[in-house]
Amino acid sequence: MNVASQKFNEILDHLTSNEMLEGKGRGNEIGFYIFDYLPEDELKIREAIPFLVQHLPRRRPGLRVAHVNLFDLIIEHLEERKLLDKAIEQARKKGDGFLLKALANPLDPQKIARVFEQKCPPDDYDLFLLSGAGSVFPVLRTHSLLTALHPVIQDKPLVLFFPGTYDGLSLKLFGKLKDDNYYRAFKLLPNRDRK
Repeated sequence: MNVASQKFNEILDHLTSNEMLEGKGRGNEIGFYIFDYLPEDELKIREAIPFLVQHLPRRRPGLRVAHVNLFDLIIEHLEERKLLDKAIEQARKKGDGFLLKALANPLDPQKIARVFEQKCPPDDYDLFLLSGAGSVFPVLRTHSLLTALHPVIQDKPLVLFFPGTYDGLSLKLFGKLKDDNYYRAFKLLPNRDRK
C-alpha cells in the first residue's frame, strides 16, 4: 500500500465519510470494519497507519482518532502487572505451550477490552484504529477481542487492520490460520482488489 496511492485516498475518504462516522446505512449493526490485506504488505501497512492518523483530522477537522497497536497494548499491560519478564523467562524454561496457558488469564479478551477502554476512553474519540493483530497471535485471538470490545466501543466506528483475509464470515490470519467465525464486522473497502 503506497501512501500516495488511490487506495490510500480511498481509505481516507471512507474513514472520514458521514456514513462511516455516523453509522449511516448500517441499520442497527455495530460499526466494526476490517481492512484485510496481504501479509506480505505488513510493513507497508505499519508505515501507512501513522500517516493515516496524521491525515484523518486534516481531512475532517476535529476528528479524534485513536490508534492502538495490540502488541504494544499487551506488552504495556504485562509490564504494568510485572508479568513480562516472568513470561519471557517461563517461555525459555517451559516452552511456548506453557506460556500460552500462563497468559490465558491476564490476556483474557474481556480484560484486554477493559485495558483498551482505560487507554482510549470511548467518549474521548470518534474513530478507533487497531493494528498488530498478526503480532499478538496466538496469545490474543482477534475475533474474541472484537466481541469483547462491542460493549466498550458501543456506537463508535472501529477499524481492524488485518494481515490475512476476511470474507464477512470468518477471519483467516495470514490467509492460512482460521481465527474463528466473526460476522459482525464489515469489510472497510468491500469492492477493492487486494493486489
